[in-house]
Amino acid sequence: MTSDIVTAAMLAIGDELLSGRTKDRNIAYLADLLTVAGIELKEVRIVGDEQADIVDALNALRARYDYVFTSGGIGPTHDDITADAVAAAFEVSIDHDPRAMKLLSDNYASRDIEFTEARKRMARIPDGADLIDNPVSVAPGFRLDNVHVMAGVPSIFQAMLDSVLPTLRTGTKILALSVDSPFPEGTIGAPLGVIQKAHPETAIGSYPRFDGKTYSTQIVVRSKDQHKAQTALDAVHAMLDELSNG
Repeated sequence: MTSDIVTAAMLAIGDELLSGRTKDRNIAYLADLLTVAGIELKEVRIVGDEQADIVDALNALRARYDYVFTSGGIGPTHDDITADAVAAAFEVSIDHDPRAMKLLSDNYASRDIEFTEARKRMARIPDGADLIDNPVSVAPGFRLDNVHVMAGVPSIFQAMLDSVLPTLRTGTKILALSVDSPFPEGTIGAPLGVIQKAHPETAIGSYPRFDGKTYSTQIVVRSKDQHKAQTALDAVHAMLDELSNG
């Protein structure tokens, strides 16, 4: 690989993807975002919840590409084995990470929810890894060498990717402009899709929020070109104004 080309691969993990019970939305989102950032997504693999398969795929991808992004398998249930598989691939130990434990403990305490052993599984992080912020549901992802391990839930995957992107070597730095929408995703989804099609050189993401009473959405427009990003954002503002006045 030459220094002016940055490459990436994605490893999507989960039996539910292979059985068809869950339709993947993360692959297309990652591809769009990396393209805008000047990173070439060269390969995507989907594997089930089998540690040996995850280890084999991860070792192949991380040796071949500059970056690897995984999705799925870092939740609280018995079949969430991605963290263990990553530790095995790197041949490092794994245990409850003090940083992750505090994040989760404080979060559950603030909500008066028991911090059970199952929930503590989400704090198990391979030795030497850095945490990836999760502004949606707190439970962090992690980064080990060139591998970025993130949740499978699309809204969480996308939010984690937001914190990862500024740390990557890219062809051209991307600009991110955001606006808070008082409307839920179900209301803005269709018109936002129209705006995205009209502005193909931008990547537009929407992140749902819930304050305990109402749903809202943060909309983020990303592009390598400031004018194109601002033009798309202006279209988003116009769409929100139309909804507010309609």
